Amino acid sequence: MGSCMPRFRMFARGYATASSGSPFSAHTMSPFRLFDRNAKRIQKDRAALRDSGERSRTVDYVREEVADRLFERVLDIKRRFPHILDLGAGSGHFTKLLDSDVTDRVTMLDMSLQSLNRDLDSEFPLPPARLHIDEENLLEAIPANSQDAVMSCLGLHWVNDLPGALIQIRESLKPDGVFLGAITALQLAQVEREGGISPRVSPMTDTRDVSNLMGRAGFTLLTVDTDDVRVSYPSIWELMEDLRDMGESNAIASRNAFIKRDTLIAADAIYKALHGEENGTVPATFQIIYMVRQAPIGYTDANKAMCYRLDGNQHPTNQSPSKEVRAKRI
Repeated sequence: MGSCMPRFRMFARGYATASSGSPFSAHTMSPFRLFDRNAKRIQKDRAALRDSGERSRTVDYVREEVADRLFERVLDIKRRFPHILDLGAGSGHFTKLLDSDVTDRVTMLDMSLQSLNRDLDSEFPLPPARLHIDEENLLEAIPANSQDAVMSCLGLHWVNDLPGALIQIRESLKPDGVFLGAITALQLAQVEREGGISPRVSPMTDTRDVSNLMGRAGFTLLTVDTDDVRVSYPSIWELMEDLRDMGESNAIASRNAFIKRDTLIAADAIYKALHGEENGTVPATFQIIYMVRQAPIGYTDANKAMCYRLDGNQHPTNQSPSKEVRAKRI
């Protein structure tokens, strides 16, 4: 990871598999509008523009860490892709890892124009094309059966219709196309003095749920596993500031427009009392769910060994390990 934060790794990866149900069409879905997509686009745009992008660059640590881990999975497939679509690319944290050994061309797609353009002056191994469109409307811009690989690094957790998004990804792929995705759920509740706990990210982020959704979307030969990225913050205030600068503030459609200061003070005290560490910091755990769909054509049992290398050791997919990164915010 391209961050200056020290990291202490512990291994605890969870593993899940899916049995494929009957695939269904994206056109038959009736999405439940849990998230305010326009508010999310504005949040991401503002984060990318704040201090000419410098504020958001200081909080790239989670995206960079997850991009590194997702890229490990790309290398494990041991296949070259003529073209890769980076779905929900943001500022290109994952695209920056792709070089000519992996692909010829990369297209970054994101709903936030300012995020796409934040690092226009940065150097990419392969200069990407940029496509400004909502990830929920993938097939409006990408023809069916056209993609060698679709990869999404933290680009799907604010999608209203996750089943429909997965179906669109599957329909956009060539018959031998590959999908790799990473989706996150921040394991920190918004505790309010007025009562209740508000979700901050997509409710469909359990490994078994994701496995079943991918199977029903028509994906086969699936691997779904989890990692944890644990970050310690001085208080809930720094956590909320970093989430804002990441463009990851609450975008629940039914969210309160404002949260009272005494509510946040109470939330900080409660969370420190319940989960605080001995040094006074509070942890936030980003659970990362990885989804891998390998190509069905020419698939053999030997492919099952193409899983995750950790510290030089290779693990069969039915014993897929997990790791936790403990990162100290500075």
